[in-house]
Amino acid sequence: MEVEEAHMKISKSLFGILLLTAASLPAVAQDADPPSRVARLNYLDGAVSFRPGSVDEWSAATLNYPLTTGDFLWADAGARAELHIGSTAIRMNSMTAMSILTLDDSVAQISLTEGVIDVRLRFMAEGDTFEVDTPNAAIVLRRAGDYRISTLGDQSLTIAAAKSGEASIRAGGGEFPLFSGQSVQLAGQDTVTQEAGPVPPPDDFDVFCQSRDRREAGLVSARYVPRETIGYEDLDEYGVWRMDPRYGWVWAPRGVQADWAPYHYGHWAWVDPWGWTWIDDAPWGFAPFHYGRWAATDMGWVWVPGRMDAAMGMARARPVYAPALVAFVGGGGFEVGMTAWFPLGPGEVYRPAYAVSAAYVTNINIMHVTNVEVINRVDVVNVHYMNQSVRGAVMVVPHEAFVGSRRVSEVAVVVSPERIERARVIGATAPLAPVRESVIARPMGAGVVVRVPPQRVTVRQVVVTHQPPPPPVSFAAKERALQNNGGRPLPASRVNELRPAIPERPSMVRTNEARPNQARPEVVRPQNENRLPSPRPGEVRPAEVRPAPAPRPREERPAEARPAPAPRPSEERPAEVRPAPAPRPSEERPAEVRPAPAPRPSEERPAEVRPAPAPRPSEERPAERKAPPKRNEPTHKP
Repeated sequence: MEVEEAHMKISKSLFGILLLTAASLPAVAQDADPPSRVARLNYLDGAVSFRPGSVDEWSAATLNYPLTTGDFLWADAGARAELHIGSTAIRMNSMTAMSILTLDDSVAQISLTEGVIDVRLRFMAEGDTFEVDTPNAAIVLRRAGDYRISTLGDQSLTIAAAKSGEASIRAGGGEFPLFSGQSVQLAGQDTVTQEAGPVPPPDDFDVFCQSRDRREAGLVSARYVPRETIGYEDLDEYGVWRMDPRYGWVWAPRGVQADWAPYHYGHWAWVDPWGWTWIDDAPWGFAPFHYGRWAATDMGWVWVPGRMDAAMGMARARPVYAPALVAFVGGGGFEVGMTAWFPLGPGEVYRPAYAVSAAYVTNINIMHVTNVEVINRVDVVNVHYMNQSVRGAVMVVPHEAFVGSRRVSEVAVVVSPERIERARVIGATAPLAPVRESVIARPMGAGVVVRVPPQRVTVRQVVVTHQPPPPPVSFAAKERALQNNGGRPLPASRVNELRPAIPERPSMVRTNEARPNQARPEVVRPQNENRLPSPRPGEVRPAEVRPAPAPRPREERPAEARPAPAPRPSEERPAEVRPAPAPRPSEERPAEVRPAPAPRPSEERPAEVRPAPAPRPSEERPAERKAPPKRNEPTHKP
């Protein structure tokens, strides 16, 4: 325990230094930094479809694809999916439509327009926001816990349940808390009614989520990598950890073929704002390809996650995501029309091809290169890379296969080791412009049946409390500029210049704003340990659980004190036409001929004479005088 506390102190102090370095940089440089995290699609069962934020075309979802702001997922009938944002698991049931409104270093905002999701929030740093938005409510998760949220968009119905944790529900212009063990049903949009109760009993989807949670409990890999390392949860099942005298704790995959090498079995895709991104075929193929380094040993390839003891301690600080930790080679006549790369080794600096600040470069390398002076060197040409000379480490493919997202192992080209060793390192990205197939990550002519969701679920608006960024600029609007940028992503300033004055898609969000004269919704809070009693089988929930709406101002009146309607303007009525009503007990008749209307509660009668009430539209007043009505008898009969 004392060792872990010491490690945490090292982590916090170093992380504070890095934040201070970032704060001291110009604002423009900081704005250029992309998010340090993504969402990884790590489990697929059935027909799951994906649409990137910058295109309108759907494709079959791909395992290990990094999702970010603007991306959309659809789980068709009988399908399920799971994605991770760090240690947080988001699970989708069948017939569920979900998109990412915002995903950056501090905000994760999910749009749920149809279906059911389960959010297992394992860790929440101070200042972080996690929000799930539906067509009639915004659910802000306040603490680590387990939450189930479902919505029927056509019926404007949302049900949120906190199996553990605490959330804040914002709907209809009001806000109320949701505590552990509670659920709430919300109906309507402009006027939202709500009904509180206990968490419903588990169904098949809950059982599925529980089994996935048990799989992640007590993982050995959490001892060697931070839990916020996306993809760490698959390392135990598919590999082994061992101590290496040179690199410390390393991980080796199990069940790979003898000539296996990293970054050989998968394909490349273009993912903004990082550019060329590696998508690995292996079910464990995320963490070892977006964090750490690879080394060739006598026992085969091993993944080196980094020296957490020297750099960040047993850290819960978030490691920085990279699209691919490789070096590309080419130039000088090397295999014209070919693209080649190899994995970076331990101690080698990764310098992104996308625009970043100096602090970002430090943060993405600090667990592997603890000497900041080495990180700050800009020479990448005259550096000896250890894996470039390892037999079988360099992969070579044709240009058109690379940009077309073809499977690398199927299109690889054999090149002699002598030519590979003489090749020149040209940087961290391929100097190739993407095409449409690069963005949707679907090879040209691939005969895959794609299940497209109903259009209504993709255009349905949701209620938000955190205003998301504008939708990504379409790939069509950026394609020409990307062709002139040498395979590098466009800086944010250039992207904004290409943003159309009129959004290409209608706004998918509406802010949860308070409306005039609208009371805050209320929830019946349980009296015993924040829990409502569970209903017995066949028992109907009592009606008093659902609170009545708040009365409007000046509407509370005793039944016996009903004032007469106000007279119509510009209408005069002779005093002799209608006699004054009979006096009530202990009430004296005023001396004036024209009576005043009955006073409202706590209201003093004015001294002036008020006109008698106006007749109803369908009522003709007779000219003759009528006898006074009896007490408690209506003046006019139907």
